[in-house]
Amino acid sequence: MAEKSRILVIGGTGYIGKYLVEASAKAGHPTYALVRESTASDVEKSKLIESFKSSGVSIVYGDMYDHKSLVTAIKQVDVVISAVARAQLADQVKIIAAIKEAGNIKRFLPSEFGADVDCHNAVEPAASLFGVKAKIRRAIEAEGIPFTFVVSNGFAGHFLTTLGQMGAKAPPRDKITIIGDGNPKVVFVKEEDIATYTIKAADDPRTLNKILYMRPPANVLSFNEIVSLWERKIGTTLEKTYLLEDELLQKIQESPLPINIFLAIRHSIFVKGDTSNYEIDASIGAEASELYPEVKYTTVDEHLNFFA
Repeated sequence: MAEKSRILVIGGTGYIGKYLVEASAKAGHPTYALVRESTASDVEKSKLIESFKSSGVSIVYGDMYDHKSLVTAIKQVDVVISAVARAQLADQVKIIAAIKEAGNIKRFLPSEFGADVDCHNAVEPAASLFGVKAKIRRAIEAEGIPFTFVVSNGFAGHFLTTLGQMGAKAPPRDKITIIGDGNPKVVFVKEEDIATYTIKAADDPRTLNKILYMRPPANVLSFNEIVSLWERKIGTTLEKTYLLEDELLQKIQESPLPINIFLAIRHSIFVKGDTSNYEIDASIGAEASELYPEVKYTTVDEHLNFFA
């Protein structure tokens, strides 16, 4: 049995990052989390850091904006996974520079965790966001850094908690607004499953210099199908309103940041079907549930049971 790669997660205290750190440690990888000193002094984040430590995670104090500390952290590991937030995406060039200087990294997984940024129909401002991620892909390729790009599609925990109803705290039980006509297929994957698949791929020769697509069959459903599932669980027919494309595009133009980005991403997913409207090209990528059939992923149906 080959030794498991040492994995460094940058952005490990963020939304998807914490799941990646936990999944890496759970899978038996020597796991490192790069943490800023300022983050460690945040009350909520410090609790998370303590939970990492209790799972055997090594906390490395440093900053992606401090080149020396970043190189030092990278030299301790084999694989780097970035889970930095939207505002820091373009600055991943600093991670690329540090990986080049360190010279020891077997795999880099940049912060994507969404739709395929080379295959979308997004409007602004989401188009520019995807463009930044695509530029990071090109920079990694140009530097000859071994990579895996992760196309996780939608976060189930983020969408299914409210069925996409902005400002809601739970799935609706009376009225619902459906984006578009509700017919394009969409893909949602539970955050813990995204992390599990990502960690499996980080060491897998089959995903080297490839794209890992997460499109588990039971989770490819239309908005209308998801609503029907929910209605059956609560024994009620919801009153439906449809936010059609023209009105949605108008809302995107009129809304301030970051609401316009969220709306534009919803347009890409729900109107254009950008998580499912293309075939996966086997020459450049593979689907996670096919590569790792042993992972018992949470289905949309099962996820909704939690709220019913």
